[in-house]
Amino acid sequence: MTITEQRTQTYGYSDLPGLMGLMTGDEKHGPAATSTLDVLWVLYDRVLRVGPDSADDPGRDRFLLSKGHGPMAYYAVLAAKGFLPADWLPGFGSYDSPLGHHPDRTLVPGVEIGSGSLGHGLPIAVGTALGLRAQGLRDPAVWTLIGDAELDEGSNHEAIAFAGPAGLDRLHTVVVDNSSASYARPGGIAARFEAAGWSARTVDGRDQEALYDAFTAPHPGRPHVVVARVEPKNA
Repeated sequence: MTITEQRTQTYGYSDLPGLMGLMTGDEKHGPAATSTLDVLWVLYDRVLRVGPDSADDPGRDRFLLSKGHGPMAYYAVLAAKGFLPADWLPGFGSYDSPLGHHPDRTLVPGVEIGSGSLGHGLPIAVGTALGLRAQGLRDPAVWTLIGDAELDEGSNHEAIAFAGPAGLDRLHTVVVDNSSASYARPGGIAARFEAAGWSARTVDGRDQEALYDAFTAPHPGRPHVVVARVEPKNA
């Protein structure tokens, strides 16, 4: 099946478990994948201004997956939206498949960054927002998805501390909080961002309407974070 043929098919949210089920083998990190499923679907279905035909458009929104382990949900959503053929999914993680255990931007259509080291996605998103601003591109939004355990990495806190005072209002971060971080934050995760001048919302990470409302909340002059709480998992 070609990507063009894939675009003639229609997939919805109810099809995602079936698409994820096509991916088999070891090292699936299933809980890490399912914890992001609703966030990814709402973003790609209702928020992000990007599609298969605009994946290289300078005016597109950028989505950066920092929480890159367990990318099954990401691949399923990309397949559902026509970025890649569904018949790629059964090869997940195999030697000759483009769908690795971490997404590769050079191999997977629609992927903006290669993931791997925890704590890199948000700093890259900050740089992306700065670069777009320097080019005079004010319309594209930059989104990054991180896990709560990534906040154990100091690189994220440097990015948080910079982005607020810099007024990077086109920068958006989603923190999927499944209680896997090693260190608690006084006042919760959102308070850490708010202390650095961010706009923040905390919602149920399985409530798609709540996610949409939080994703689209106005935040003039400030970067925006949404903390999406899901059931605790060792992921």
